[in-house]
Amino acid sequence: MRFSGLRTSSTWDHLDVTSPAPRDKWQRLVDGSDEALITQTPGWLDCICATDSYEDASRLYEFDNSGGIVVPLARRRGWPAHLIAQDAWPSEWGIGGPVAAEAPDPKQARAVFGDLARLPANRVSVRFGPGVDPAWLSAVPSDFTTLHHTTYILDLDGGFGDVWGRRFKGAVRTAVRKGEKTGVDVEVDRTGRLVPNFYALYQHSIARWAQQQNEPLALARWRRNRIDPLHKFQTVAETFAESCTVWLASYQGQPAAAIMVLRHGPHAKYWRSGMVKELAGPSRAATLLHKLAIEDACAAGCRFYHMGDSVPGSSVSVFKERLGARGYPSFGYRREVLPLTSIDQLLRSAAKRLIGFKDE
Repeated sequence: MRFSGLRTSSTWDHLDVTSPAPRDKWQRLVDGSDEALITQTPGWLDCICATDSYEDASRLYEFDNSGGIVVPLARRRGWPAHLIAQDAWPSEWGIGGPVAAEAPDPKQARAVFGDLARLPANRVSVRFGPGVDPAWLSAVPSDFTTLHHTTYILDLDGGFGDVWGRRFKGAVRTAVRKGEKTGVDVEVDRTGRLVPNFYALYQHSIARWAQQQNEPLALARWRRNRIDPLHKFQTVAETFAESCTVWLASYQGQPAAAIMVLRHGPHAKYWRSGMVKELAGPSRAATLLHKLAIEDACAAGCRFYHMGDSVPGSSVSVFKERLGARGYPSFGYRREVLPLTSIDQLLRSAAKRLIGFKDE
C-alpha cells in the first residue's frame, strides 16, 4: 500500500497542548494531508457529538515552529472524569488517529502518547489505520494494550480500467454483467434524500444478521439501532453534503440494496450497506453498486477505496477480496485504569453463550 511521504522534524524544545483543538488549525492539517481520512476531520467529530452524548476532547500538540499534531478525541458528557473514556473514536465510528503536518520523530510521538497516558480518564484509546508512521508504533507506552485489526482497502491506481481488468475477480465482473442485464435500476443521491430508503434496507440486514447469529430479533434491533440510529446517517449526510453518496438499487420495482460511500481527498470510504437478500441475490445488486461506486471514486480522482475491518477468511472479507481489496494490519491502543472494557466484554461473551450467539 502506498502513502505519500511526510516531512520529518528532528528537534524541538517547546511543546504547547491545546484542548479542544482549534478547528481552523485542525482543518488546515487535514487539508494538507493526503493521508487524512474523512473520519479524522472536525466534521466527523461534529457528527459523533450530534448523534450521542459526546463532547469534543481533541488535543493539538505544537512543537516549536512545526505544523502541529491533532489527536481527535471524544468523551462522554456528564460523567465523572475517573469513569469516562476519551476515545478516537467511540465504537463503530472508525479510525481517528493523529493528523499531522509532518511525520513525527520518535521524541514527538512519545510526548503525545505520554500526554494521553496522563489524561484524567479511566480509558484512553487511539485507533490508527494501515500505513501508520513507524514512529507512532514504536512510541506506544507499555501500559497501553494493543488491539489488532485487519483493514481492507482497494488500490485504485491506474484508474477504473485497471481495477476492472486486473483487480476485480472474474466472478465480480460476471455478477456486474448479470446485474446490468437483469434490469437493476440505480439511483444516486448526494443530498441525503435517500437516507431513509437506505436505512429501511439496513433494517432488513439487521434481521438477516440476527438469524445468522442466532440472536433474538428484538435484541438485535435494539443493539444495532443504539449503535446506528437513523439520525446518525442523516447527520453524516447533512454534514458532508456531496461528499456523502447513497447508492440505491431496485429490482423488479422494489428496493433491493443500498450502500453509503464517503469521500475525502484521495480516499473513498464504503461505510454501511443494507439489502433484501431475496432481491439482491438474484440481481447481484450489491456487487453492481460497489462497481458503480468504485468507478465514481476513480472518476473523482480517488486513489483508495476503503472497505473497513473484517476477520480474514470470513464471508465478508472474501467478498471484499473478490472486489480486489487487500487486508492490511492496523492497530488500536488502549490504556485503562479500571478494567471496565474487559468486564463488559466478559459479560457480552457470557450473554452470547447463553443465547447460542454465532459470531460471523
